[in-house]
Amino acid sequence: MNFVPNDLQNIAFKKAMMGYNILQVEDVLLKVVEDYSDLIKENSKLKEKLEDSQDKVKYYKTIENNLQNSLIVAQQTSEEIVANARHNAENIQKEAELEARRIIDESHKQVLSVKFEYECLRREVDAYKAKVESIINAQLKIMENFEEDEKTEDKEAV
Repeated sequence: MNFVPNDLQNIAFKKAMMGYNILQVEDVLLKVVEDYSDLIKENSKLKEKLEDSQDKVKYYKTIENNLQNSLIVAQQTSEEIVANARHNAENIQKEAELEARRIIDESHKQVLSVKFEYECLRREVDAYKAKVESIINAQLKIMENFEEDEKTEDKEAV
């Protein structure tokens, strides 16, 4: 039988010759001891459960803190990786632009070289044409002079 505080306050012991009825008092005390013993056991079990629960809470809080720290580290690492990737991309782009400029400059030099060579060849062709034309004109004059000389000789011979 579990006593509640009101039950204990309302217990009325019968009076016997020398006080209260000993059997009745011993019976109540035995029940109170049983109840108190049960309460102590229950309290002890509850304290153990509370300690276990507190240990679990500490364990899970530790895990939570570790996860939060891991997330922070992962976020920082990802930000660093992204920053490094951007930096590398910028470097690659700058190198590509420099290489493109070098190729363009080299191509311009080659174009100028080809134009210069073309102009030289054109002058040589023009000079050669003028020389050939001059030779042909000289040959024509010689031929004309030769024909005139023949005509003059033919007239003189006649």
